[in-house]
Amino acid sequence: MLEGNRVSRISVRGFAVASATAVTTVGAVVGVASGDPQSSSDNNFEAAAADTTLLADIPVGQQAQVASAAVAQQADVQAAAADEAAKTQAEQSARIKAASDAKAKKQKADDAKAAKEKAEKEAKEREQNEDVASRSASRDASSFEQQSSYSVAEVKAIARQIVPAGQYQCFSNIVERESTWNYQATNPSSGAYGLVQSYPGSKMSSVGADWRTNPATQIQWGLNYMNQRYGSPCDAWNFWQANHSY
Repeated sequence: MLEGNRVSRISVRGFAVASATAVTTVGAVVGVASGDPQSSSDNNFEAAAADTTLLADIPVGQQAQVASAAVAQQADVQAAAADEAAKTQAEQSARIKAASDAKAKKQKADDAKAAKEKAEKEAKEREQNEDVASRSASRDASSFEQQSSYSVAEVKAIARQIVPAGQYQCFSNIVERESTWNYQATNPSSGAYGLVQSYPGSKMSSVGADWRTNPATQIQWGLNYMNQRYGSPCDAWNFWQANHSY
């Protein structure tokens, strides 16, 4: 027996083995986390065995504290490693989610754009088909039998048969503002004449010599003029709205 608070070599050796076992157990856990459990266990055990003689110099009251501190330190290291792994996993999950959200958003925008373009294309095709159909059904001014006089309703009916259906409303908007559908309307200042206020009125003779009294002749000339100068009655109406003349 050693004097004072010292213990025998046999007692110290027993404590050392127990301590080594505890350290080895902790080391095994750390070794599993690092992918080499056998190596970690062996190294920890050998280190503990090598330090056995040193424990003989530690007072009995402090030996338990030293062993407990070693175990606590290993637990702290293991907890820190777990926290770091969780943080890395969370960051990776966030990146994957952000990439997925961005891809879904882009796909949604592409789908919306494609749907809009498709709708616009279909609308344009329908309009073109309607124009073709209405043009093929349109009558020429010369196909109308001339009358001694015409009511506004009769003049509009003639216009509907000459002007393509898709362009009629634009044509009507202009005529309404130029002459209120009076085929004999005369501008006292300029001398412009007829439904579309041709200036001079004699220009309409290119369609027919009866331009003064035949609204069909005036309508045909007006339609030709709007198509040649603006592209269509609707293009002429757009110009009229901006300039109040055409």
